[in-house]
Amino acid sequence: MEPECFEKYKEEDTLDIESFQGDKTKVIQPTSLRDPDLEKLKETLVDWINSTLTTEHIVVKNLQEDLFDGLVLHHLLSRLAGVHLSVEEIALSKKAQIRKLEIIMEELDKRLGLQDSSRIKWNIKLIHNKDLLATIHLLVAMVKCFQPDLDLPANVKVKVVVVEVNKGGIKSDEQIEVLTEESNTGSESLSNTEREDPIEQLLKLEDHKVNTVKKAILHFVNKNMSTLGLQVDDMDKQFADGVILLLLIGQLEGFFVPLSDFYLTPVNPSEMLQNVTLALDLLNDIGLQLSSVDPQDIVSQDITATFKILYTLFRKHKGI
Repeated sequence: MEPECFEKYKEEDTLDIESFQGDKTKVIQPTSLRDPDLEKLKETLVDWINSTLTTEHIVVKNLQEDLFDGLVLHHLLSRLAGVHLSVEEIALSKKAQIRKLEIIMEELDKRLGLQDSSRIKWNIKLIHNKDLLATIHLLVAMVKCFQPDLDLPANVKVKVVVVEVNKGGIKSDEQIEVLTEESNTGSESLSNTEREDPIEQLLKLEDHKVNTVKKAILHFVNKNMSTLGLQVDDMDKQFADGVILLLLIGQLEGFFVPLSDFYLTPVNPSEMLQNVTLALDLLNDIGLQLSSVDPQDIVSQDITATFKILYTLFRKHKGI
């Protein structure tokens, strides 16, 4: 991180110090701002935001400068949780930005399951003041909630100065702030992997439980394909050529995939593979990254791979 960023922190804290009366404010130390682990975390979060909002034509370059007005957070909430709030698209004045943030942050905290204010490491004021620490805490929480399979750099910590302002003066203390948890190993790591991959866990259950989920997903698919006059009866086979998958993605996301971009009636595995690869690319563009699914698995009628894609779409559009 550039040295001037800390200068910016110092300047903002000096100008606004009275408003923190009775509160504790955390400022990242300059040495931590240049820490490679922090840089990697910031880069990962920026890439995640940009891949999620590709279709919105929104490009974030700096976490502090690009998220404070609520525009990016609003689009992330809409894309990841399917929540469309009645707020103005672009808020220019400080008052309008704070009002917009109030609405967005209330909904976000609810979705993140953090109604207990004592557990929340961010607030409207910190986000609007471009506080890097609070912004990262918020984004990490969003990743864990909405896209837990995304690999964030593990065990990222920063040194902070905790400043407390009261009538007696200013008191400061140094602390270590944890941004991401340590990576687990052994059996603990295995249980985490299983939690992150619910489909593989599901397929190990009794047949009637698996069939119940299959029926729910099949109903969801056919409901969205009915306007095209199409119906899926065999989930294991009908997605192998990529055609219905591409049409389903288009229906769910509200865009048309040009017929010239794929094979409507593929006649060989190569054409099927190109269709499925395009479908996975589209999913990646809308922020549904399925790195564990190989296009060839779908063509080969691997039910686990097919299930992962359909279940991911099902969860996104059912707001689960």
